[in-house]
Amino acid sequence: MKKLIYLFVTTMFLTVFSLESTAQCDADGYSNDCIPKLSGGFNFLKSYKIDGVGGSKNKVEYSYVFTKGTQYMINLCAEGSNADGIVVSIYDSKRQKVGTSVYQGQHATAMAYPCNSTGIYYISYTFEESTKYCGGSALGFKR
Repeated sequence: MKKLIYLFVTTMFLTVFSLESTAQCDADGYSNDCIPKLSGGFNFLKSYKIDGVGGSKNKVEYSYVFTKGTQYMINLCAEGSNADGIVVSIYDSKRQKVGTSVYQGQHATAMAYPCNSTGIYYISYTFEESTKYCGGSALGFKR
């Protein structure tokens, strides 16, 4: 009986502990931090939460309609001054990659994309060697 109670208490403790550790992603806070970091001349459009749920999700994706002749800026915010292994990629409506925040093996915290065709674009966030699997992003535009 004591073993059963011990097993139950241990299981409950581990369950609560694991839920607490994955619930600590402050994606809202990181998203809000990104808004004022948009480059000069870019107007804020939308913020995005990037929560990889402690590594159980390896991709977070959103869609947005981009307009021809408009330049878009997407920046990343995570713990510290870098992107913590978060990579943003943009795909067109045919799911062809048209831009990424990785350039010559380096992870940038922002990327610009000059839109040449109006349509639905997919903004995909993936994790490469991330430690927190948590961040935020802001999308801005200028014409």
